[in-house]
Amino acid sequence: MATQLMGAPSDIESLATDVVARALRAGASDAESVYRESDEFSVQVRMGQVEQLTEAGSRAIGLRVYCGHRSASTSTSDLSPEGIEHLVNGAIALARVTSEDPYLGLPAAAEFGKLAGDLGLFYDDVYSLPPEERIAMARRTEEAALAADTRFINSDGGSFNASTGFRVLANSRGFTGVSRRSYCGISTSPIAQDTNGQMQRDYWYSSALSLKNLESPESVGAEAARRTLRRLGARRVPTQKATVVFAPEVARSFLGDIMSAVNGDGIYRGASFLAGKLGEQVAGENITIVDDGTLPGRFGSSYFDGEGLPTRRTVVLERGVLQSYLLNSYTARKLNLQSTANASRGLAGAPGIGGHNFYLEPGAVTPQQLIADVKSGLYLTSIMGFGVNLVTGDISHGASGIWIENGELAFPVEEITIAGNLKDMLRNVSGIANDLLFRSATSAPTLRVEGMTIAGA
Repeated sequence: MATQLMGAPSDIESLATDVVARALRAGASDAESVYRESDEFSVQVRMGQVEQLTEAGSRAIGLRVYCGHRSASTSTSDLSPEGIEHLVNGAIALARVTSEDPYLGLPAAAEFGKLAGDLGLFYDDVYSLPPEERIAMARRTEEAALAADTRFINSDGGSFNASTGFRVLANSRGFTGVSRRSYCGISTSPIAQDTNGQMQRDYWYSSALSLKNLESPESVGAEAARRTLRRLGARRVPTQKATVVFAPEVARSFLGDIMSAVNGDGIYRGASFLAGKLGEQVAGENITIVDDGTLPGRFGSSYFDGEGLPTRRTVVLERGVLQSYLLNSYTARKLNLQSTANASRGLAGAPGIGGHNFYLEPGAVTPQQLIADVKSGLYLTSIMGFGVNLVTGDISHGASGIWIENGELAFPVEEITIAGNLKDMLRNVSGIANDLLFRSATSAPTLRVEGMTIAGA
């Protein structure tokens, strides 16, 4: 069972607003509190045996105070009167010794708000299964993969995870917001061996906000098996420039790099190749990228951002033209722009910037049609390591995938490196497929990029 709330939601709202009031009485000119509560369950099985089982709950509150243009934050899991008093006094004391920053401050009162209606972000069915059945879900996922072929000789395991979260954000300018969220997921990573004794592994997963939307353990296991078997017999290819077709899970990583490049923190510091490019054509006309926190039932949706601004739909690139950065209030002031309601907030520290549902709009052709047009190239299924320089746009990753010959997947490839530059890649996307699925907060369909460097044999 999920851990019960310390009180009714109204009681927790009262706690959050009371902490803000205490901070004002202690000398703050403005204040903001955030209360978070979460429950988590996680089980990892390997070869049918439980290796790790975790069930935990946590509650804590954070406080950010302003003394003019000075600011500091503190947090605590001690919600007793003494703990709250220490939280408030500590934040005020820290703020008084920090440096002034004229760009600090809460948003204007008129900016606050939250989306109306039900976004479908919380379902209590993620905890409806007893622990024995949750463990069985992990076992079934692994078993389905191992049973798919006699070449499966080992496993990195199967897992089942579930969590719920509760958040209250309150500030001294009249905003109070409450949100709840749930999550569940299963995954497995089988290991197969070919006739030469060479082993390969891959994985697959399913995640959802509600248990009823989770794919079956058997289908997830079967897909993990298929992905692993197609890697058997992998070899290197000669170093060359070639067309690369990004599978959706790798295209998502490419899109994540673009999200980092439009992050307001990097923009105002001049640490992004997209700094100063608003209104310019930076990508091909087939590229439209959107950040949307208002989509019902999606992983990145939210009623309000980390500062209490209602989430919105922001077109970042439209037909290749850079239309917007992702901004919180602080970076917006730095750049003399408006916040895009992309503030992210932990318990302590200043708000950061995060995407909501950040995605590349799909094209009209199938992934098979994208591949069919490639005479010789790489279908990229996995990358390794962090190899991105956002200042220059240069990227380099260890990679593996399947080689394409005459429009067909021919043989698996590994021990190669792909390299390029994000500026060039954005202009050299020659095709986008129609297979966009929101499997995470950052999502992309299959896409094809011309002229990337592949370093191999």
